[in-house]
Order: sequence, then C-alpha cells, then structure tokens
Amino acid sequence: MRRRAGSPDPDDLLAAALDGVIRARTLVELGVEETTVYRRCRDGGPWQRLAPGIVLMATGHPTPDQLATAALLHGGPEGLITGLHACHRHGIRRGPQLPATLHMLVPHVRQVRSTELMYVERTKRLPPPVVRGGFPLAPPARAVSDAVRRLRSRRDITELVSDAVQRGLCTVSELSTELTEGGRRGSSTPRSVLLDVSAGVLSAAEADAKRLWARSGLPEPWWNARVHDADGNLLGIADAWWDDVCLAWEINSFAWHLAPEDYAREQEKRARFAAAGVNVLPTLPRRLRANSREVLAELRKAYEAAAASPRPRVWATPRASERQQGGLTGPLRQ
Repeated sequence: MRRRAGSPDPDDLLAAALDGVIRARTLVELGVEETTVYRRCRDGGPWQRLAPGIVLMATGHPTPDQLATAALLHGGPEGLITGLHACHRHGIRRGPQLPATLHMLVPHVRQVRSTELMYVERTKRLPPPVVRGGFPLAPPARAVSDAVRRLRSRRDITELVSDAVQRGLCTVSELSTELTEGGRRGSSTPRSVLLDVSAGVLSAAEADAKRLWARSGLPEPWWNARVHDADGNLLGIADAWWDDVCLAWEINSFAWHLAPEDYAREQEKRARFAAAGVNVLPTLPRRLRANSREVLAELRKAYEAAAASPRPRVWATPRASERQQGGLTGPLRQ
C-alpha cells in the first residue's frame, strides 16, 4: 500500500487487525479516510469486504480463521460458530468438506443479516460457548445437529454423526435431544442415521453394509463387536460379527481411515483374527454399491464356510447400545 504524507503506517493498521480482519470504523479511527477504505475494497483493490463494515486487508479467499474472525465481529460478542466449521474445529474430520459459507448463531433479539460468506441464525436456544483455538463454538452436539439439518446426502450425515460419536465428542442421546428441541426441520434423515449409529454402525460404509445384510437372509450380526481370544486378550473390533459361526465381516479400507497408521492397525487386527482361526470376509466399501450382488453371494458363502468349520477358541461381546446406556430418547423413533 502506497503511503501518503500524514497517512497511517500500514504496519500499525495490521497490528490493530485480527489476522488481517478489522472493522471499517477502526480503520477510520486510525486515520484512514472512509472513502479510501471502501475504494480499496472494490473489485481489484488490495482489500475486500467480508461483511458489512468488516474488512480483510488482503486479496484472495479468506482462510477459515479469517472468516471466523469476521463472522464473530459481524455477529457481536454473543455470537457462536456452529455447523460444519464448528465441527471441524472440534476435531471431527469425516463428512463433507468445509463450505464457503460459515454458519453462526446469535441471540434471537439481535438483528444481524446473513451475507454471502456467513449464514446468521437467530436463536432462542443459544448454548454456552465452547472455546477452541480462541474461537467460541457451539457444543459438539449442537454443531453436528445444526450441520446435518443442512445436508442432503445420507452418507455425509452418517460420516459426520458417526465420527462425532466415535470420537466421544457427543452421544446419540445428546444428538437426539438437539434434533428434538430444534424442531423437525431437516431432521428426518439425521434421525434415521442416529438409529443406525445407536446400533453400532460407525461409518457410511458400515451403513451400506447393514442395508446389504438386510437382503442376505442371514441372522443379524453384532455390529462393531469386541472379539477376544481364549485368554481374554482383545483381538480387535469386527465391523460385523456372527457369533454363532465366528465370522467377521470387515468393511474398512485405507480410503475410510483417517491416516496411514489407522490402516496399519487394521491390517494388524486382521492378522490377529487369522492367527486365532477367525473366519474373515474383507469387502472394499465401493463394492457394497457397485457389486452388491457379488458381495451378497460372497457373504452367504462365507457364512456357510464358517458354519462348516470348527469353532475357534474365541469369544465376543456386542457393542453396548446408546439405549442400554440411557441414550436414545423416545422421539427419535417418531
């Protein structure tokens, strides 16, 4: 920025900003003429306007931190980040990519309008904030609930919900409560997904497997069952487990894990299963949809083969359901 005599130092302006984000009125207070502020925010200028009266002193798309900073300046001191941006900051990694538009909550009495980059929701149910990295967020259950109401893909909803529950950030019960108290808008598919997750389904691929199993004619397996050897050592958690024949159906693959070390642990688990004599049927997630007939035939044959084999010296326990833990609430099944 070219500096005229008597104009403020650019370094002083940046020092007054938060990650390059600053109120237009603050710039004026620091000595920048108001006409200059808005001229620099025009197309092709060195700055840009992220919200009414909120300036980013840089070009290009704002970073998630810059967008969050601008949203909180726009929404006021009681504003919270929610939806997918809050989910990501809570540590949820599965699900859809971050959208360009940030979802935020403000008290119902505030009159704050949405912008191209910020969807502002006025609410009478403003939760207490959870601060992560200096940013006030809606608690995990509220953030996930707000996010899934705006999603259309069942797979995206399943990945988001299951990752939040699997990481211990919230329970099915808490999500059920949020969906109930937030009204029915956009809650139908998330409620159905919660029933799958409460039964032990922890990914969209496992949800596909459950729907495919329903066409198999086989007994219902235990989903995400803990399998132990005769001495009580944990061999691993089977995605699906038929205890009557000791058959493990494994759906996970590298594409469905968060990091290479997760894939390595999965391979080690399969090796322990094999060493203990457990029958294992591995299936790639993409085949559940693309080659469902073949997978069904393989599943039935694997079950028959396991039934004809001597039972290995292993034992398993089903995953405790949320309802057994006082989790699922009645309205979820409505």
